[in-house]
Amino acid sequence: MTTLSLRAAALIPWGQTDPVLKAQATLALDLSLPVHADETLQAHSAGPGRAARPELVPHTQLKAKSMATPEGRAMLVHSIAHIELNAIDLALDVVWRFAGMPEAFYTDWVRIAQEEAKHFTLLREHLVSMGFDYGDFPAHNTLWDMAERTQGDLLARIGIVPRTMEARGLDASPGVKNKLVSVGDHRAGEILDIILEEEIGHVAAGNRWYRHLCTQRGLDPVRTYAELIAQYDAPKLRPPFNMAARRLAGFEEAELAALS
Repeated sequence: MTTLSLRAAALIPWGQTDPVLKAQATLALDLSLPVHADETLQAHSAGPGRAARPELVPHTQLKAKSMATPEGRAMLVHSIAHIELNAIDLALDVVWRFAGMPEAFYTDWVRIAQEEAKHFTLLREHLVSMGFDYGDFPAHNTLWDMAERTQGDLLARIGIVPRTMEARGLDASPGVKNKLVSVGDHRAGEILDIILEEEIGHVAAGNRWYRHLCTQRGLDPVRTYAELIAQYDAPKLRPPFNMAARRLAGFEEAELAALS
């Protein structure tokens, strides 16, 4: 009987359509499996497994409701859960799609996928405690759209997804937490503290492997980043910036200065 490689095993939760089972299957991935870094893998579908709900709409069509209402609070928690579910697929996608990296790269991203699965599970359980569930509100597909745009180049994927879109989460987290805690949702605040601490590690891994690839290709990291943002039409970063979290995540002072 052939043992699946870690990279091939990552395709199992990636393809799972049920979000709860996707998180469970991700958490069950065995980091002791052989990595097979040079194996070429093919997915059975163009994109990751998705349930029929939530309905996906352009982000401009998503309207918030008052945080004074249970529905308004649940919508905000739901939007974060949706980001975390996408983040599971983004991490798994990097593991199976891109061959030829050091083994530590793949174990890093499987661990990241498992932390994203933990975050999704915590948020979804909190939603259920509020009388709602994941899928009850519409959501957008912006994160996965960027995954599709960068599927041909690992440097672009690492440069834009963890270092731009996930780093934006570091910036947004304190304000989102304040919104929820100010209306009495202290459990959501506790979950967001867990997420922020672990997301700093995810962005740090993005920084580490981005610089590894830049060194390998003889590229200047700061100039290359600006070129990638322009080439892939990535979201423009706007303040406020969580400079403390960005420093912990390994951004250099030249990069932080470029933000302002």
